Amino acid sequence: QVQLVESGGGLVQAGGSLRLSCAASGRTFSNYAMGWFRQTPGKEREFVAHITRGGTNTNYADSVKGRFTISRDNAKNTVYLQMNSLKPEDTAVYCCAAISRTSYRYGLPGSYDYWGQGTQVSVSS
Repeated sequence: QVQLVESGGGLVQAGGSLRLSCAASGRTFSNYAMGWFRQTPGKEREFVAHITRGGTNTNYADSVKGRFTISRDNAKNTVYLQMNSLKPEDTAVYCCAAISRTSYRYGLPGSYDYWGQGTQVSVSS
């Protein structure tokens, strides 16, 4: 079992930046690939970013590529999402998630085994 707790959300003006953190506990963090998803009311959960166990490979949704950066610190059991040049359409609840298997499709929510509760990000125009 892995517990995930997000932090760092808030209200920011368009063009601003936020850094989300996701702290993990319970199992060896470096055994898990990690992802960030976001969700708004009435819409399906949307893939944002993914990072492999060692942090060497990352993937991004087209909508955030060039603006968001995912990273991890396995010594601190934490994954981060640096969000720059934020837009009103980035407003959502952002959740981190962990994958225990070695073969998966990183863009699918069903690939992930553990989820955090989420943190709200609101971007005003």
